[in-house]
Amino acid sequence: MLSMTTSIENAFGSTLMANGYLLNNELTDFSFEPIKQGKQVANRVEPGKRPRSSMAPTIVFKAGKPYMAIGSPGGSRIIGYVAKTIVAHRDWNMDIQDAISAPNLLNRFGSYELEMDTTAVQWQHALNDLGYKTD
Repeated sequence: MLSMTTSIENAFGSTLMANGYLLNNELTDFSFEPIKQGKQVANRVEPGKRPRSSMAPTIVFKAGKPYMAIGSPGGSRIIGYVAKTIVAHRDWNMDIQDAISAPNLLNRFGSYELEMDTTAVQWQHALNDLGYKTD
């Protein structure tokens, strides 16, 4: 069983090619501000560091055996998309394709992102009434 997620960041990574391969631009996964409130940010650009990444190829086990492998595109939304799919399939008993296709509602930075043109938008008013901002 294999689960793999790859990324070169943005549409064409760094837009540079080497030996026929597009080079990635994962530097955007580092903090753009090396110092905040007078303290060094742990995720600052620095030699020997690896970028923070949301890639989350996941293998789910059931009774000690691999049950399913899942991943997703979506940059920093990947973790939420993978979690939604696993919960929908395992806890809500949805068919795996229906779980993958279920609309996404995600709160990454304080505002709920509702997947456009899906039934997720029906939650906008209820979330706003609870004091959440929605996008």
